[in-house]
Amino acid sequence: MRRHSLYLVSAAAAIATLAACGSMSGSSQSKTSFFVTSANPGKGADFGGLTGADAYCQSLASRAGAGGKTWRAYLSNSAMAGSPAVNARDRIGSGPWFNVKGDQVAASVDELHGPGSKLNKQTALTEKGEVISGRGDAVNLHDILTGSSPDGRAVSDAKDNTCGNWTKSGEGSAIVGHHDRTGLDDSAPAKSWNSSHATRGCGLDALKTTGGGGLLYCFAQ
Repeated sequence: MRRHSLYLVSAAAAIATLAACGSMSGSSQSKTSFFVTSANPGKGADFGGLTGADAYCQSLASRAGAGGKTWRAYLSNSAMAGSPAVNARDRIGSGPWFNVKGDQVAASVDELHGPGSKLNKQTALTEKGEVISGRGDAVNLHDILTGSSPDGRAVSDAKDNTCGNWTKSGEGSAIVGHHDRTGLDDSAPAKSWNSSHATRGCGLDALKTTGGGGLLYCFAQ
């Protein structure tokens, strides 16, 4: 009888522990409003434009259990004939934003683009909660596509800064940021999460040559 009682107590404790873990996981997922894509869909910087990039963020969020929000890719568009420029900072809502583990990355758009931003290698996790390799690791994937200036706006310099507004996977170029806030030196661009340098092309192989894998920042509005 005593063994039976002990078994019931142990079983109840185990169930309570599992329930608590499940609750934390669900809470974390419901709070998630920022992640870096864990992989590229296969065409380098060609996402089919902003609409396709947004859909990709939405699909990854849904697979991770955080699809009950409107997700947007942090990407700017350059002004082209008949199409005005689009600023990445204007697409992502007002914040605050939290990663998969519940860590706050920024409280507002201004903080995200200012010195108070907490976006770095430890907080810029994928939708799966994984850390993305950066400079100094066996494989460097710290280049994240943005097409943006440091303040999160489209760059107007007559250059291709967005791989044809995210429709090219061959020739072209796009501005990237370093999610690990680390580069070849201690300059501001090297430490910028959203505006470090231009890529050498738009295909996956070209993106890899400067330390990237065609990854995106995704924010929930």
